Amino acid sequence: MIDVRPFSKLGGANHGWLNARHHFSFASYNDPSRMGWGALRVWNDDEIAAGTGFPPHPHADMEIITYVRDGAISHEDSLGNKGRTVAGDVQVMSAGSGIRHAEYNAEKELTRIFQIWIIPDSRGGAPSWGARPFPKGDRSGRFVTLASGRDDDGDALPIRADARVLGATVKAGETVEYTLGEGRHAYLVPAAGSIEVNGVPVTARDGAAIRDESRIAIKALSDAEIVLVDSL
Repeated sequence: MIDVRPFSKLGGANHGWLNARHHFSFASYNDPSRMGWGALRVWNDDEIAAGTGFPPHPHADMEIITYVRDGAISHEDSLGNKGRTVAGDVQVMSAGSGIRHAEYNAEKELTRIFQIWIIPDSRGGAPSWGARPFPKGDRSGRFVTLASGRDDDGDALPIRADARVLGATVKAGETVEYTLGEGRHAYLVPAAGSIEVNGVPVTARDGAAIRDESRIAIKALSDAEIVLVDSL
C-alpha cells in the first residue's frame, strides 16, 4: 500500500516568520485520520525567515530529528548544548524526562527544515542532543542511515526507538531500493525532485505512506533528495 499525500493538501499555517506545513496533525491542524504513521508522530516542513525562530520551550518523551534542507538552524538547550546545523546535516534531541530548547535561524537567508518526531520505545530517561554532518555526496545512489535506534547502525545519530531515518540522493533515471520488514511502516518525502515509488509518482515535498511493501524501489524522474522513516 502506497498512499501519496500531496504537498498542496497538507495542513499548516503561515505565521509570517514561519511557513509550516504538517504531514500529520499538529498545532491547529487536526485530522483524526492523520495522527501518525507507525511510531512516526510528526513530520513538519518548515520555512523559517532570517533572524527568527522558536523561543525556549519544553519537550518530553519524544525523539526529535531535524533535517536541514537549506540554510542552517542554531540550537540551544537547558543542558547547555549549543550548535549550528547546516544544510544536509542532521541533529537529534532525545527529550527524555524533559528538556527546554530554542531553535533559531541566525542566517541572512531563509532556512528550510524537516522536523520529524518519533515516539520513543519507553518514557523518561536523561535528555540528550547531538548533531553530525552527512555529506550529500556520500548518499549518492544509496540510502545512508542518519538516525537510528538499532545497534547495527553505529554511524547514525542514536534515537530511543525501533526506527531509522535515512537519506539518499538519486540522479535522474537511477533507482535505489529499500527493504521494509514485515509489519513495519515507511514514510518517504522527496526534499527535492520527482520520483516514482514502486511505479507511483511522488513529487517534491509530497509524502508517501507505505506499508505491506517488502521492496521499495524509488526511481528518480529528476535529480532527487529523499528522506525516509522506517518504524514499527
